Amino acid sequence: MNLGDIPLCCSTYDVAVVGGGIVGLASARELILRHPTLSFVLLEKEKDLAVHQSGHNSGVIHSGIYYTPGSLKARLCGKGATMAYEYLDKKGLPYKKCGKLIVAVEREEIPRLKALYERGQKNNVRDLTMIDAKGIREREPYCRGLMALDSPYTGIVDWRLVSLAYGKDFQEAGGTVVTEYEASDMAMVKESPAGNTEGMKYPIAIRDSKGKEVRCRYVLTCGGLYSDRLSQISGCSPEPRIVPFRGDYLVLKPEKHYLVRGNIYPVPDPKFPFLGVHFTPRMDGSVWLGPNAVLAFKREGYKLYDFDARDFGDALSFRGLQKLVMNNLVYGVGEMYRGVFIGAQVKILKKFIPELSLSDVLRGPAGVRAQALDRDGNLVDDFVFDGGVGDVGSRVLHVRNAPSPAATSSLAIAEMVADEVERRFSL
Repeated sequence: MNLGDIPLCCSTYDVAVVGGGIVGLASARELILRHPTLSFVLLEKEKDLAVHQSGHNSGVIHSGIYYTPGSLKARLCGKGATMAYEYLDKKGLPYKKCGKLIVAVEREEIPRLKALYERGQKNNVRDLTMIDAKGIREREPYCRGLMALDSPYTGIVDWRLVSLAYGKDFQEAGGTVVTEYEASDMAMVKESPAGNTEGMKYPIAIRDSKGKEVRCRYVLTCGGLYSDRLSQISGCSPEPRIVPFRGDYLVLKPEKHYLVRGNIYPVPDPKFPFLGVHFTPRMDGSVWLGPNAVLAFKREGYKLYDFDARDFGDALSFRGLQKLVMNNLVYGVGEMYRGVFIGAQVKILKKFIPELSLSDVLRGPAGVRAQALDRDGNLVDDFVFDGGVGDVGSRVLHVRNAPSPAATSSLAIAEMVADEVERRFSL
């Protein structure tokens, strides 16, 4: 729906949710189901919902192996995966529990793999087992490794399809979705809208770049790649800063799909900031290989040469990124090299599936990850909420960081966000 279709008398709401990705949609859905007598609007800058991170991801339903026991990420992933499977079954949405192997191909990886198994046990990951080389071949006939973690609870799904289902739930419960509305300003209003007899009940004005305006009592932002900028326009803190990292995938040629049954992941190396390349089957039958992780020159830059001067300048001028680059210079150069010369990426993948060759792959799609960084160059690895002070800031809640596995955890995140909204705004 476009705002031009909404009568002026109806452009006031109790709560406005800014951001139509999976976290914003899940949170809007949860809030309206809890508070059916309140009015809600969801504002999205694109023509369609869930077209960025929610529509450009690996499509994995994670089981919660990697995360520090007791951390918010660990708790939300475990709960979120269970809720996701229940929701998918209830709605009749397609998914596959194809499982995942985390494979050690070098002896020095085995202690890290065993530590990961212990972590998964502490996180109560369902049906997690350690298997040997024979067990690997039984599950993935073309995969070679010394030892692996087997997680049969891991699955795959089209997360954009799930996001759109959340949006449908929200609208069927009475929520309004407005697309092509890019929030460029949030401010307190000094007078009531023309024709509105309810005084200053809706004191926050959210304006877009075209001069349109939505008024509300409270605001929740779930801006993903733009979460830091949404915070700034409401007078809240500019940090943590979002730095975009593009992940380029390769795809297996259709005649080679038989090489991969389920997800095949490497043992993560704690020296490096990202997970490493992996094999991921998709709901459409394709198989993605990757991704790498390189600085994107545009926050929504899915192609190698996509460039935005403001986005690039913001990233390079941020001290946190400068420190991250210096601390991971060799790794970063390697990622850039593998992004340009795909043979180098295939060489790494061949450690897991020796039969793979350069002629078996094609360049595939890309995604852009909204990576939150602090000023010391540390990846912000957990969820961050932010509000402010003053007239506007006290009426706004920002979801500043919702890192992977945010899609898997989306329904659990939504409950947490709704709890926080209720606490802050006394709904």
